[in-house]
Amino acid sequence: MFVNSVLTTGISQACLADVPQLNALVNTAYRGPASKKGWTTEADLLDGLRIDEATLTAYIEDANSFILKYTNHAGGITACVYLNVSSNKLYIGMLTVNPALQNTGIGKLLLTAAENLARQKHCHTLWMTVITIRHELIAYYERKGFVVTGEKRPFPTETKFGIPKQPLELLVMEKAVI
Repeated sequence: MFVNSVLTTGISQACLADVPQLNALVNTAYRGPASKKGWTTEADLLDGLRIDEATLTAYIEDANSFILKYTNHAGGITACVYLNVSSNKLYIGMLTVNPALQNTGIGKLLLTAAENLARQKHCHTLWMTVITIRHELIAYYERKGFVVTGEKRPFPTETKFGIPKQPLELLVMEKAVI
């Protein structure tokens, strides 16, 4: 179990009861018309869902994975991030902030919480993949200390993560944990 003492105020570990709210948040933030209110939308690149409840449930039940959630004062989940520990590396994925709350610092808080978890789990590197044509997102992560490794990976062919509207590939980025 993740020790909540290393988390920033408003951030805690998600549980199975959070799955429906997380599913709605992630899909609204990444796909469809509502996602276009924020700058992290993938609606012009991908159709379909970004995530489903079965995948979220599997993430929460995996002993090496964590979903951290940011909850507002009313108890609503307004942001989240998926983390997976493997060896001495921590994978960061699905960093999501409600489109209406983007550019308010919540994403930065979740990245800080991810670094804290990495330290707790003795991980020396944070890593992620970003769609190569998402230049503004790559620049955001570079400002947060991530570097482009030069490694590229194919976009998943499983449609459970979306249906590409054009050929896509993923760029690997890393950040050393100090």
